Amino acid sequence: MSRIQNILDKAEREGATLRTSGLAAAVPPPMTATVPITIEIPTPPAPEPGTRSIVPGATAHSHTAGAPPAAAETVESYTVRLNSLLVAGLAPKSLAAEQYRQLRTRLAHAEGANNLRSVLVTSPQKGEGKSVTSANLALTMAQELQRRVVIVEADLRKPSMQHLFGLPAGPGLTEYLEGAAELKDVMRFLPDHNLTVIHAGSAAANPAELLGSTAMRRLLDTLRTRFDRVILDTPPVLPLADVAVLAPLVDGMLMVVRAGVTPKPAIENALRAFDSSRLLGIVLNDSGHEQDYRYEATKH
Repeated sequence: MSRIQNILDKAEREGATLRTSGLAAAVPPPMTATVPITIEIPTPPAPEPGTRSIVPGATAHSHTAGAPPAAAETVESYTVRLNSLLVAGLAPKSLAAEQYRQLRTRLAHAEGANNLRSVLVTSPQKGEGKSVTSANLALTMAQELQRRVVIVEADLRKPSMQHLFGLPAGPGLTEYLEGAAELKDVMRFLPDHNLTVIHAGSAAANPAELLGSTAMRRLLDTLRTRFDRVILDTPPVLPLADVAVLAPLVDGMLMVVRAGVTPKPAIENALRAFDSSRLLGIVLNDSGHEQDYRYEATKH
């Protein structure tokens, strides 16, 4: 627990000196599956005022040949305009995108002999960057050759994936879990990014019950057979039951905390809300830790 305490102290210390949302991040030693560590992820610049990140009526067409989502089904594919926060897809050579690649590498190190096919991303409270982290991590994983990656928006209370990925309205996870849509109808393949997205869909009256249902368990089992990586974006841990319901269904968890924003008691309470042995690491977001990470070739 001393390692976790160091993380909490660092979040408070760097948050206290935070002046701007810097793009620097320090990456610690390799992750292990049993000892959570800190991964600092930069905060990308906010969208310019007056810009729209969603493209209404995004182009859709059926995709079958070589489709990562499902070989035996026709899955719609979409050409979309990503939200500017998704730097892993829009600016893959940027410093910010590099930090998400570091996170991807740490997860690969954590995997070892264990199978980390499904990873849940959460945070203690709202407003700490979990959805942006989930989306950027999924985009980064999808950039690996021959990788099939799906991101599932399991936050049925305050969804954001439709906005982040610029997807049009349509059935999503809620409709699938309620039996109103088939899996092929809720999967959206983004060929430009080699990524499949299942967004939340319509508002659900009973989110925790849907996420804890047999249908949700079957969905994850099915996705594990079709994808190399399944990323779940979930609601915050506190004060909801959703994460505790989903935690036993995944292979590992990441918790996103925001320096200077997430209070230490909230982090401690969140860690007590589920089996901490399933925690792969803590992503320290918006640390304000400024360094120059540029690496330039020299001329001879």
